[in-house]
Amino acid sequence: MIVKTGSIKPVDLWTERNETLGPSEQCSCDSFLPDSTFPMKELVLLEQTMVQINHKLEMEISKVEMFESKHTIYSEKVVNLTTLIKQMENNPDSYNELQIQELKIQIKQIEALSLELQTSLEVSSTVLIGIRKEITSMIVVLTQLETTYDKNLLLVTRREYIKLQQKLEECERQHNEIFNPNIGSCNHGGISRLSKPIISQLNAHLNAGYQYGGWGKDSNPRSGSENMYWYAGFSDTLVKSFSLYADYYRLIMRQATKTYELYINTAKDWQGTGNNYIVHGNTFYYQYRNPFSMAKYNMTTQTAVYRVVPKASNRFSYHYSPNQNLDFAADETGLWVTYATEESRGKLVLGKIDEESFALKEVWETSVYKPSVGNTFMVCGVLYATRSVDIKTEEIFYTYNTHTRKESHVSIPFEKFQDTYVYLDYNPTDQKLYMYNKGYYVSYHIWFKQNISNKPQLLI
Repeated sequence: MIVKTGSIKPVDLWTERNETLGPSEQCSCDSFLPDSTFPMKELVLLEQTMVQINHKLEMEISKVEMFESKHTIYSEKVVNLTTLIKQMENNPDSYNELQIQELKIQIKQIEALSLELQTSLEVSSTVLIGIRKEITSMIVVLTQLETTYDKNLLLVTRREYIKLQQKLEECERQHNEIFNPNIGSCNHGGISRLSKPIISQLNAHLNAGYQYGGWGKDSNPRSGSENMYWYAGFSDTLVKSFSLYADYYRLIMRQATKTYELYINTAKDWQGTGNNYIVHGNTFYYQYRNPFSMAKYNMTTQTAVYRVVPKASNRFSYHYSPNQNLDFAADETGLWVTYATEESRGKLVLGKIDEESFALKEVWETSVYKPSVGNTFMVCGVLYATRSVDIKTEEIFYTYNTHTRKESHVSIPFEKFQDTYVYLDYNPTDQKLYMYNKGYYVSYHIWFKQNISNKPQLLI
């Protein structure tokens, strides 16, 4: 055998020979197989797991539907009892002891039924958390396969997985609505707890190196854009563009409806910096790079304007991420920006933005040092600040109420998908937190404390 040295040419998978064969000769061909073969075993295992999870979900969906009907019946009974009690209070002499005793029995029955429903919901919630963990594991495996092999070969599995994930999202939404029936309302006592992290998938670039970014929904969508999602992700803190997706399916399939470029050569330079942006009212709010200021990009006119924030300093960022000096947030009461100043010595300052004039109309100074904070978000005019507990746990540790100008130290721990994250924001349209965690889309359901004063009071 003669071996020739020199440059190596690419080798086709199959080599062809143009030869004439004799009667006793056989046709043969040489094949060159790649070093790695397609992992059919892993794919089959994924599909089997999807079938099992789908069966579990169908059972939980039927349970949630039953919970909803029971919840409606119990609520009607509470309303009827409340009305009867008011009648008795207004005219106590019209009722005898026997009627009062019967009313007490009805109240005890309602209490027992409510306790039973609460226990059932907690069990169902535990099952949904387990299903979510299984799907999260599938996400990791599928993403690894897509980054290693041709993602087109996995397209059918990806589509089936999305259907499964959408079914889980709907089941969790129905489950959550039993706890939070009034989305958009501030008739509650603040956050009581967060769900387990809901991991959608790796970012649209399919690149874990895109550590800086954010995602979510428009917090004040125009009619017809209620299902729209947005995403911006980069390998550094420079903000150059962002993309819109018509709905959750297209977000997961990475099918952008429109990508807006903030930089085109030197003719248009509206670039920003940090991980602090949101979409609110068809407008992208972000931190302008030069000059240091807050900016908004109107998606209709495709133009940007900026405003310098008085006294805002670019020296104080959050604990996890550099250049996050101006952090935008939106809640049920409007648009906000958090920052720090030299005068506040790095302590968080909160400003309410007048959307029409794009200027601060009111400012509050807090006592919490911004570089010690993981991130902040707003809910119903209340600022919530987070910090790290350990590599798996984050904690809401501080709140500031702009209505009362009172602050408080709390402890609401929640699980992180990975140890650090660069983006966390609340959306009032679905009462969810959206996190960007080491390149992954992560979200959380929120449960609120129910105001005792707003509960029907069944007292005798």
